[in-house]
Amino acid sequence: MSAHRPPRSRWLAPRWLATGSAVVLAGALGTALLLQNGGGACAAPPTSAKHSGKATFYDLGGGQGNCSSPTPADDLFVALGPDEYSGAASCGSYLDVTGPKGKVRVKVIDKCPECAPGHLDLSRTAYKKIGAEIDGIIPITYKAVPNAATPGPLSITFKDGTSAFWFAVMVDNHANPIKSLQAKGPSGSFVSATQADFNFWIIDAGAGSGPFQIKMTDIYGNTATAKNIKLLPQQAQQTSVRFAGGSVAVAKSTPKASPSSPSPSKKSASPSPSSSSSSKSASPSASTSASASASPAATAAVTSVAGEEETADLALAAGTPATTC
Repeated sequence: MSAHRPPRSRWLAPRWLATGSAVVLAGALGTALLLQNGGGACAAPPTSAKHSGKATFYDLGGGQGNCSSPTPADDLFVALGPDEYSGAASCGSYLDVTGPKGKVRVKVIDKCPECAPGHLDLSRTAYKKIGAEIDGIIPITYKAVPNAATPGPLSITFKDGTSAFWFAVMVDNHANPIKSLQAKGPSGSFVSATQADFNFWIIDAGAGSGPFQIKMTDIYGNTATAKNIKLLPQQAQQTSVRFAGGSVAVAKSTPKASPSSPSPSKKSASPSPSSSSSSKSASPSASTSASASASPAATAAVTSVAGEEETADLALAAGTPATTC
């Protein structure tokens, strides 16, 4: 008998927290999120070391995962238990999962509330690539993929209800878990945002009406700064910059309409992300910086951890959150 789980909706993404009438509820929810993010000693995204466990599968049912991001076009995704989901810290990262029939690369887009560490809940499509559907539960090994290639460049989407007085943004196609995010308007300094369990980075007091600079740092020390990002709720603003791989680039971006609950595109011909990371390039030059400041369109600059390949490998190992289970 199959052990897959039925479709589920993602956890509440409360836009109403921005209103004054929800202060008490917001405080209670904030306490809950704090416990989810830091309450357990084992709460951390999976590392690049090999882990052993088991896998089941489920159907998202045309909805959206807890990470609030679009479902991958290739339908290869995974939901993690609360510890490995780690308060949305794992969202957008990739895992290589090996089962009885082979290996598959999946993107973290959802949380599995009942899954213990080591229990991965795969999409049906991903599960069938590495195991027999009739088994329902299969033994697996898995590991995180630092600097995984992504199907597209960085995209930034403001949540519905975002205004000058409440800032909420979701970043996609970053591959490595994001450790911190800061934003600032045309004047003033960077303000730190807090990542909510549903994967939006929130500044409760707002950051003005924009346009914004949004600075992100991943767990390996790579940084990316997106510039001239406009306050356009529910529109994915895509750049041509890839956060993973430590590449250096400056490029324009164009806002694209994005529904509040995008539907998955099942079994698309679009290939899954390959195991190769983005190519590395030289340090940004003065002309690159000048181009970034002069461009009227949204731009982003990415800088990598300095050093040779060996140093970079050591940085990846040192930067990975440790699990103390």
